[in-house]
Amino acid sequence: MKKITLLLVAVFATFSINAQTADEILNSYFENIGGKEKLKPLKGIKISAEVNQGMVIHLEIYKMKGGNEMTQVTVQGKTLNQGVFDGETLWSTNFMTQKAEKMPAEATVNHKLQMNDFPDPFLDYKEKGYSVTLEGKETIDGAETFKIKLTQTPKTIDGKKVDNISYYFFDTEDFVPIAMQQEITSGPAKGTISEIKFSDYQEVDGLYFAFSMTMGAKGKEGGQAVTIKKIELNPEVDNNMFKFPEEISETKE
Repeated sequence: MKKITLLLVAVFATFSINAQTADEILNSYFENIGGKEKLKPLKGIKISAEVNQGMVIHLEIYKMKGGNEMTQVTVQGKTLNQGVFDGETLWSTNFMTQKAEKMPAEATVNHKLQMNDFPDPFLDYKEKGYSVTLEGKETIDGAETFKIKLTQTPKTIDGKKVDNISYYFFDTEDFVPIAMQQEITSGPAKGTISEIKFSDYQEVDGLYFAFSMTMGAKGKEGGQAVTIKKIELNPEVDNNMFKFPEEISETKE
């Protein structure tokens, strides 16, 4: 009888774990960070952050509905624009020449795939043509998490379509992501797994955001810490700031 009882306990425990679906986890996530009804009306987010690399680097990150985005990097009194996108053109300021340069066509095509991901790639993911699956549980830095696989529209690498897959690890108690992992598909680090860890969730106008992130390679010590100082919702911006400088000049002429 004792063996039968233990077997039943094991069966019910397994059923309980399997009964938790990816959609249920995501619904709990959205509820815990403030609700879908607060996320959907967002028009933009401005993030003020700092990175310490022996010297303090200040970041002003803009992410807008419709795809416009920019990261302004200020170091030693100089401000450079990085990863700027206006929905069509992707460009950055060259650190050496201090001039704006358009990114390669393939990088621009891949960047356009993210235009509908604001403010969250999991929000209405089915309408975007994405899929999510629950891959089980995994322990991250001592915390038990649900591992969710997010499959988005394939990327183009060297002219070929490749899978666009990332893994998010949701804390089983708070249902917020504490890590994200994705394989690097191009460049010198190709084949390695990048990892971003999230912590210090704080409330901003009824929504919760991670105010601390550490970026690096999976399984390696260290990583680059990013500390968020302030988050502003629906900031007022001039859309010309996202346009490539030559395009602004052509418009004025």
